[in-house]
Amino acid sequence: MDPHEIAFWSIEKLARLIEKKKVSPVELVEMLLRRIGQQNPRLNAFLTVTAERALSEARRTEKEIFGLRGRAHYRGLLHGIPVALKDNIWTRGIRTTAGSKILREFVPAQDATVVRRLQQAGAVLLGKTNLHEFAYGVTTNNPHFGPTRNPWDLTHIPGGSSGGSAAAVAAGLCFASVGSDTGGSIRIPAALCGIVGLKPTFGRVSCHGVVPLSASLDHVGPLARTVADAAILLRVIAGRDPYDASITAQRVPEYAAKLRKPVRGLRLGWPRDFFLDRVGDEIRRAIEQVAREFERLGATIEEVSLPRVAASGDAGNHIALVEARHYHESQGWFPARAADYGEDVRKRLQAGADVRAIDYLAALEVRKQVRQDFAAAFTRVDALLVPTTPIAAPAIDAAVAKIGAEEEPVRSALLRLNRPANFAGVPAISIPCGFTREHLPIGLQLIGPMWGEAQLLRIASAYERATEWHTQYPPGL
Repeated sequence: MDPHEIAFWSIEKLARLIEKKKVSPVELVEMLLRRIGQQNPRLNAFLTVTAERALSEARRTEKEIFGLRGRAHYRGLLHGIPVALKDNIWTRGIRTTAGSKILREFVPAQDATVVRRLQQAGAVLLGKTNLHEFAYGVTTNNPHFGPTRNPWDLTHIPGGSSGGSAAAVAAGLCFASVGSDTGGSIRIPAALCGIVGLKPTFGRVSCHGVVPLSASLDHVGPLARTVADAAILLRVIAGRDPYDASITAQRVPEYAAKLRKPVRGLRLGWPRDFFLDRVGDEIRRAIEQVAREFERLGATIEEVSLPRVAASGDAGNHIALVEARHYHESQGWFPARAADYGEDVRKRLQAGADVRAIDYLAALEVRKQVRQDFAAAFTRVDALLVPTTPIAAPAIDAAVAKIGAEEEPVRSALLRLNRPANFAGVPAISIPCGFTREHLPIGLQLIGPMWGEAQLLRIASAYERATEWHTQYPPGL
């Protein structure tokens, strides 16, 4: 077997071979560590590589799976699978920087809940990935650790804030990663790097042990190569947690069970408000082609209205500014150590002091209205079909993006279509759906009703099986 091909295999495929003892977890880890050594110097996807620990974990899992004298113990589809974690997720005994100077040497004494669950499932940790400082940005141009580069074109950003995680998966340096998403930080880099990124319903996955950005907007979810792989990870990391009061008692479905169920008869919403107002021509054409493909698969496309969703931009920004400022003040970091922050994050934390209490409360009222709009739309359709981003990956040094004859700051362009799902707390997934003329990936975003991840994954999987975008990977890797 060609190791370069194996690096881009799905977890689903690898798991079957590991269970049959045809693939060794130790050999997988050794292969990926070699790839990280070769590729990470130019990609800068990993901040910390836990080579010795990964090899030790792989040896232990291999003994469990392969067993002696019939004592094999196979824990499930993640057993022996090498994964990575965004470096704002606490890992006991391994530094967790949050991409910041302030936490550069911070070593947690405990694991985040999602880390504990991955360990219980037998996943092997390869290391911690780069991110936009304190997860407060969309480029992963990190002033303290350097920028992460997009594997499809090293002169372009991978998106953010989970840019290192997305780049590592896209480049075949790990088989999946877990990231966080406050305004698109999983879906944006997934779209820009040509992989799958899932933001679950608010309250589905614990944020305990994840350095917060905005407590009422933060979500934790998987980045993976396929929809099935995202479903496998979500099943493991989701569920109640006594350490996170936002997690509900909702049952966690077996997400992979209905992935291959056809979409004939399902209704997909084509929003006539907001989501297609300012979108690049290549992106629009790709999304229109997606709609035609779903119709071919037997789904129906109908227009829906979300008249107040545009208000989620300013309102969501007010909430994030206030909650981020509150957290950093509560830790004694800001403004006391303002000089230790990168310029863009420092300015946003400063701006958090200017948001009036009445503006924050008004934003919470807007959130109720936007949730009502989503709920009304989902009485008519099963999911919304929209672009993940209105542009493909911008150049690393780009400050503005050109969309038609208009210019828009890169940050607002990448956030614009993603923030509504965080704001309303509904689940959303980004999957590959094409490439631009420059061969940069294009992402399709599917948005579903509260607790609707299973249906969302089923719809995404149907499109993935009908196309080949997810089978492509960056040249030279």
